[in-house]
Amino acid sequence: MFEVMGYHLLTLVCHCLILTLAILFLWSSAMVFINKCPNIPEVKIPNDLTLNVARSLRYEINMGFATLWVIGQDHELKKFLIVVAGLWILSVHGSCCNFLTLSYIVPVLYEQHGDKVDAFGDKAMLELKYYTIFDEKCL
Repeated sequence: MFEVMGYHLLTLVCHCLILTLAILFLWSSAMVFINKCPNIPEVKIPNDLTLNVARSLRYEINMGFATLWVIGQDHELKKFLIVVAGLWILSVHGSCCNFLTLSYIVPVLYEQHGDKVDAFGDKAMLELKYYTIFDEKCL
């Protein structure tokens, strides 16, 4: 729907916030006009939830950086070129559609081909374990 209308997620969020702010302002002004105290609840995000989300996100980003570091330091041209080609293909596809569309497509593709993706991921993790054992014992 967003692609057809040419509407983006950030634009939708901004328009929803503008509408909420306008309604809040009009409600507060109307209550003052009729000499009533507005009873508007305050909305807050809890600190522990925010910290847990930030920690999880930081951990995942660090794991991604560590994986890229291992691939960059691995001295295997084939693996390096495969990762570069994959990132390049991802960037080309990313320029064709926005993040919201990708967030709808990726889970559907994973449901259809999850067994192949998991098998490939398991194989890659097994190879990385062999490299770390080789690195610890020989280097």
